[in-house]
Amino acid sequence: MTVPRQLPNAITVVRILCAPVFLWMLLADGGADGALRWGAGALFVLAIATDGIDGHIARKNGIVTDLGKILDPIADKALTGCAFVGLSILDELWWWITIVVLVREVGITVYRFIVVSDHVLAAAWMGKLKTVAQAVALSLALLPLWTVVGEWIWWLNGVTMTIAVVLTIASGLDYVISEVRAARTRGA
Repeated sequence: MTVPRQLPNAITVVRILCAPVFLWMLLADGGADGALRWGAGALFVLAIATDGIDGHIARKNGIVTDLGKILDPIADKALTGCAFVGLSILDELWWWITIVVLVREVGITVYRFIVVSDHVLAAAWMGKLKTVAQAVALSLALLPLWTVVGEWIWWLNGVTMTIAVVLTIASGLDYVISEVRAARTRGA
């Protein structure tokens, strides 16, 4: 069976469209840990999980596109950005964490658009690891698991969030260093 060339990008676009719906559900619950909070958490987990699916389909079928390389990180950033902002609005995550993450994410995204005519800045291994760490930490923070398993989950979420923030900063530095080296090589 032939996979339509647009399928991976269509999945990515759906992921982008899920971000505002997820944020609305999270904020509409208002921190009450009710059905909307569970739904928001489940939608986030489902949407962020499709990140691996669209990439797998594209690689397996040889339909990786430059558009997909640009849209995929935007979808990740839309979802995780909405999650970080939503958790901070609900006063469940310090704003400084959200600001550090958003500065890194927006900075790399803007840079991608600046250099797109020269080359496509695809996600590096550390950036992918950062996205996984953020997905795990945010999933733990979004799903009100403390209502089921107890408050010890807060400790686990603190550890995973710390790892996610450290990887966010490290991967941002990795992109900068890699691009400076590549620019020097292109100039030589």
